[in-house]
Amino acid sequence: MRRGLISVAIFFAFVAIFTLSRHHTPTVTTTTTAAPITTTTTSSSGTTTTSTLAEAACQGSSFNGVYNEGQGAAGTVYASVILTKTSPGTCAETGWPIVTLQDKAGALLPVNLVKVPSAGNELQFSAPKANRAPTQLLLHQGSATSFSLAYSSVETANTVCDNALTLNIQFATGGSAVPVTAPYAVQPCDNGKIWVSPFY
Repeated sequence: MRRGLISVAIFFAFVAIFTLSRHHTPTVTTTTTAAPITTTTTSSSGTTTTSTLAEAACQGSSFNGVYNEGQGAAGTVYASVILTKTSPGTCAETGWPIVTLQDKAGALLPVNLVKVPSAGNELQFSAPKANRAPTQLLLHQGSATSFSLAYSSVETANTVCDNALTLNIQFATGGSAVPVTAPYAVQPCDNGKIWVSPFY
């Protein structure tokens, strides 16, 4: 009787071990994908742009330019330039334009750029934004930015007043330029002294 019970116990133990050895828990793999980091920036014109990457610096080759002849007062000529982005995508720019001048033959003329506003500079432009410190602007296809400029056209014995027909505008040193043709000759005296505002 005892041997029968032992045999039965061994049989059930064997069945239990066999059953447990065939049972396994499946492995579960979970993959988590993080959402891309985005930044939202509002430009001075009120346009909000959301981007996942830092915006590239603006290049003059992506813009068309228009020169707007302004008014003169006490021998100082005021004007402005409007630059419109023609290429797809968005770019960023901050600061003052880099301006070079060319005469009708394409020769480079001397230029002495004076940034407005700056310490000790009392010149004021008629556009309020032109007299403010630079701010970052984000420009997309079809949007525009401007800057103001002024120069003295009073010729004296000690000044040179060149005749420039083309202004080449760069957003930053080393960047490509956008050529802008003036309807009338730009004649900055005092060896090409031109006051320029930041982009606005």
